[in-house]
Amino acid sequence: MLETALHSHLAARGAVHAAERGVVLPRRFGDDPAAEYAALREGAAVVDLGFRTVVRATGADRAAFLQGMLTNDVASLVPGTGCAALLLTIQGRVTADVRVVALEDALLLDVDVCARAALVEALEKLIIADDVELGEPSEPLALIGVGGPGAARLLPEGARLAPYAHAVVTLAGVAVRAQRASEVRGPGFVLHVPAARAAAVWDALVAAGARPCGMEALESRRVEVGVPRIGVDMDGATLALEVPVEDAISATKGCYLGQEVVARGTARGHVNRRLVGLRLEGPEPPPGAPLVREGKEAGRLTSVARAFGAGGLAALGFVRREWWEPGTELRVRHGHAVTLARVAELPLA
Repeated sequence: MLETALHSHLAARGAVHAAERGVVLPRRFGDDPAAEYAALREGAAVVDLGFRTVVRATGADRAAFLQGMLTNDVASLVPGTGCAALLLTIQGRVTADVRVVALEDALLLDVDVCARAALVEALEKLIIADDVELGEPSEPLALIGVGGPGAARLLPEGARLAPYAHAVVTLAGVAVRAQRASEVRGPGFVLHVPAARAAAVWDALVAAGARPCGMEALESRRVEVGVPRIGVDMDGATLALEVPVEDAISATKGCYLGQEVVARGTARGHVNRRLVGLRLEGPEPPPGAPLVREGKEAGRLTSVARAFGAGGLAALGFVRREWWEPGTELRVRHGHAVTLARVAELPLA
C-alpha cells in the first residue's frame, strides 16, 4: 500500500487515514469534515494530493510527440503555461487524464497514481524514432492542493496566472511550482513541492490560514461539481465524450490518438450514455450499483458521497440517453434495499 510523502507528518497532526485504491490518504482531520468542506468552498483549504504523481517527458521531440497523443493542444504551450488533457485509446476510450506543465527543457504530466503505468506503457509503445524519454522528475515531488477563494491570498504571486499556467513561488523558504488548477474546478493551485520539504510547506500554509482538508470533504465537492476521476468514473470502457471533460479536448488541433472517434461523436451530436449528477434519497448504495427505470437497467452509479453543499447523499453515474434529462427519477437496486436517484443539473451545489 502506497503512503504519501506527507503521511507520517499528517498522522501526527490528527489526520485519520484510509486506504483508497492502493494509496493511504487522509480521510479527514478531526471529526468535522463539514468544516473542511466549508474551507474548500468559502475559505482556503490545503489537501494532500498524494493520489497523483508526475511523469517527466524530455527530448527534442517531446512536444510534437505528445501533440499526436494527447487530446489538447500541447504544441502551442510555451514555458510557464499548461493545460488539461486526456490520453485515449485508438477507440476513443480514456486511458488517463493529465495536467500538463510546460518547462524550458521538459513537459511534466501530472497523472493519477493508478493510471501512471498505463499512461507510460501506452506512450512508450508509440515512441518509434522520436527523441522522447519518459521518466521521473529531476527530484521526488509531492503534490499539494490549495483550494478555495482564499487560496490567492496565500499565494499572491499566483493570483494573476491564467488557468493551468504556473510559476515558481517561495513557501517556507522552499521553491515550489504553483499551477493554477483544482481537483474540483474551483479557485486554487496545485503545488509541485520537493518531497523532502513537503512537511515544511504544509505547515507554512496551515500557519497562513489554510485548513487541512481530507478526502471526505474533497470527494463531496468533486461529486457535487461533477469532476470525473480516472478509475472511478472513467476508464478504458469510457468514451471521452461520455464524461464532462470539455476543457481537456481541443476542437481545433490536428490528429491525435482517438481523434476520429471524438470527431465522429461530436458530428453526430450525441452519445448513448453520459455521466450525470444524481441526488439520492434512501439508504446509501455502493458505487457500481445499477440504476433502473420501468424495470429496465438505465445505467449505473460510479461515485457516491455525502454531499455537504447539496444537503444529502449525491452521486455520479452513467445514464442512458432516454433517461438523462434533469428531474428523471430512477431507482438504485442494492441488496434488498432500493434508493431513489433523481437526475440533476451539475453542479449540484
